[in-house]
Amino acid sequence: MADSFPTVAVLYQAQPPPVVRGIRKPMKPGGYTDSGADIAYVLRQVGVPVATPVATPSSAHDLDWVFPDTAAGIAQAQASGAQVLWLNTILFAGHPIEAFLAQGGRVVGQPPALVERYDDKWTTNELLRRQGLPIPPARILERPETLPATFAFPVVLKPIRGRGSAGVELIPDAAQLANRLQAVLAAGDFGDAVLVEQFLAGQEITITVMPPGRYLVDGQAQVQPHYWSLPPVRRFNHQAGIAPYNGTVAITENSAVLQGAELASPAVRQAMQQCATAAQLVEAKAPIRIDCRQQVAGGDYYLFDLNMKPSMTGAARPGRENQDSLSALAARALGWSYPELLTNMLRQAWPQV
Repeated sequence: MADSFPTVAVLYQAQPPPVVRGIRKPMKPGGYTDSGADIAYVLRQVGVPVATPVATPSSAHDLDWVFPDTAAGIAQAQASGAQVLWLNTILFAGHPIEAFLAQGGRVVGQPPALVERYDDKWTTNELLRRQGLPIPPARILERPETLPATFAFPVVLKPIRGRGSAGVELIPDAAQLANRLQAVLAAGDFGDAVLVEQFLAGQEITITVMPPGRYLVDGQAQVQPHYWSLPPVRRFNHQAGIAPYNGTVAITENSAVLQGAELASPAVRQAMQQCATAAQLVEAKAPIRIDCRQQVAGGDYYLFDLNMKPSMTGAARPGRENQDSLSALAARALGWSYPELLTNMLRQAWPQV
């Protein structure tokens, strides 16, 4: 496979996504400029042509490397020579990138309408449940109410359109649920409703699923005709039962790739296949990340959170040596460096030429 890449520009999130049916998705501070700068910096380091907003970007300044995902930012990226836009941002139906796609523009990322649909955790999990995949019991709550007897405490309260572990809480009993639910809905940070889900007390793993396509592995071109999973990453050192936000605790401090007998175990192999099936069901065009957890130690895994835009930070720029994302950790276990993960993602830019 010849390594001749088009000029790439990376987009970041410049404004919050719209409220969808009363549900709000909080915007990450900085709009993913940190991971966007990691991506652009590394691609340029390995010889990929990268368009940037300034002629001589500094490795210490995120905004030197990325363009806003507005109509003006997209036009600026194109005027700077970009042929492929890397969508390191939160997409939604009606996003400005749709005009670029309508003109046949190539992107790394997901279709906007698809992201809006499957950013909704209830919609996504109900789709997967109907297709026979293991999903923990959950329900939408718009006001404090008594949960049915099928729910055993503790439970997890989470945004319907969440971002990582932001707003995710472990709730020990009905009284605490009533108090927290009232407070969260009154604050309105996540909109008019939230999700309450059965807590899974066993081991947590996260699985990155890659789309079908052409890849370079150990210097050899490979065609993957189906969705396929990178090695799962085990999460540990939870805080009150929840994996902490990676902006607070670096992924490298509470995560490790499964190896040996654990990686080969039937429960893990089954979870990897189920995650690949989930990626096919949502028609992902770029990597997705699915969090899975056992209800009890040694049991089968449930899929509880499908993320259409995994974090793609990487240990690349000076001062960011501990910033590998979950997907970057998984890729290293496969034998890919962070640059190799990114260039393999770039090979899947669509529409394919």
